[in-house]
Amino acid sequence: MDNNSTEAAVATQNVQNNFNKTTGNIKEAVCIDGARVYDSCSSKEYLEDMRVFFTPDKHELIEHACNVRIRGAEVIKVFLHLEPVPFNQGFYAVDMNFFFDVCLDVFLPESACPNVLHGVCLANKRVILFGSDGNVKTFVSGCSADPDVEISTGKVLPKAVCRVSEPIGLSAKICDRPPQGCDVCSGIPDSISELYGAEFDYGCSHAIYATIGVFTIVQLVRNVPLLVPTYEFCIPKQECQPTSDSPREMFRRIEFPAEDFFPPKVSEISTEKKGHNEKK
Repeated sequence: MDNNSTEAAVATQNVQNNFNKTTGNIKEAVCIDGARVYDSCSSKEYLEDMRVFFTPDKHELIEHACNVRIRGAEVIKVFLHLEPVPFNQGFYAVDMNFFFDVCLDVFLPESACPNVLHGVCLANKRVILFGSDGNVKTFVSGCSADPDVEISTGKVLPKAVCRVSEPIGLSAKICDRPPQGCDVCSGIPDSISELYGAEFDYGCSHAIYATIGVFTIVQLVRNVPLLVPTYEFCIPKQECQPTSDSPREMFRRIEFPAEDFFPPKVSEISTEKKGHNEKK
């Protein structure tokens, strides 16, 4: 056995002994291949007055609309691009392009009932995070994806991860379209246009702008071997119960809706809200 193997075995045994001293339930220390987060950041984004783009079949409604109201928003896709920061070793710039589906109520002068329309708006964001340096290329059997390598240096890039909460639709407004060039739009990708069944058109004389709130977490991760304590194998203790599609059985499992027959009093609602805020 070489020196490296001996040192690794001693380190593993020391870790296991230290964990056993603190907690008697640890079975052993094992090596796993996991994604280590080298750097991360969170943000609370207030995306104000983003142009909402529509397919050509929606333009007639928008041209005659007198008012608009936002119903909600949803994240369709986030495209991420990673590149090293010059003269700052180990740091990377993460460029993110967000695409949102916006649901709107569009009102016409001669109708009191709104028309529900879906459009797309986009936003851009850049952050700089530490992702360390890596020169080891990893290839996995059964996977055709090659590791991401920076062309100029040949170094292996970390992976950028963006976690996005469900957006909050705050407001929407309709106004005359500004002069050409005031709306920043690099074009909507074909993969998103296919979801709406047509290409998006930017030539409407009226424009709708939406304001959205969203929470994000951005991380730079690398896959590295990690030594972790383990307990036992995770074997499910609950048996899978057979389910029945019988309407009788489904109705039998529904509890009696007592709250619908006996609505809560004001004092009970206040107490419930107070307890919910304390849990937060």
